[in-house]
Amino acid sequence: MRLSTTRLFPLALMTSLALLTFWLERTVREEPAPAAQRTHYPDYVIERFTITDYNRAGAAEKSLSAARMAHFPDDDSTEMQAPRVLQSMPGQPRLALSADRGTLSQDGEEVFLYDNVLLVREAAAGLAEARMQTSFLHVVRARALVRTDREVRISEGGRTLVGRGMEYDNEARQISLHAQVRGSFEAKQP
Repeated sequence: MRLSTTRLFPLALMTSLALLTFWLERTVREEPAPAAQRTHYPDYVIERFTITDYNRAGAAEKSLSAARMAHFPDDDSTEMQAPRVLQSMPGQPRLALSADRGTLSQDGEEVFLYDNVLLVREAAAGLAEARMQTSFLHVVRARALVRTDREVRISEGGRTLVGRGMEYDNEARQISLHAQVRGSFEAKQP
């Protein structure tokens, strides 16, 4: 069978158009900018927000609020200004946690708090108010776990403990100070 130019021309034209389309698609496709050239601008900002977790009975148990929250799509980070965490579990003293700034993990289950971090456990039957101060705190919400690798100061009634590194399990009601621990205890008045 003999190929003629009338038969080859449409085939050559279609092949040329396919190659041109492939080349244009590769040339025009937007390549992501290198990491150094990406901008760190928020894709959304929320002012004065609160997220609340409720129990089965409809009572508020945990809440996270902040004066400002901004999400950054380049690294999927979330930053907060003046964050505050409140926990009100039935039968337990209320916990209030605040800081100057904070960040959230991608799934929102971990909170990282920075600068002037203050945790206050309200007084309850047989318990004096307790205060914990540090410069950094990592909160794992699902496990009710709070930890830091920085210096922490804990005051309750007439007792004060200071140490470096701490882990507090709110469910088990256990606190562990890791290093350089020192304390002072005032004698009870009769």
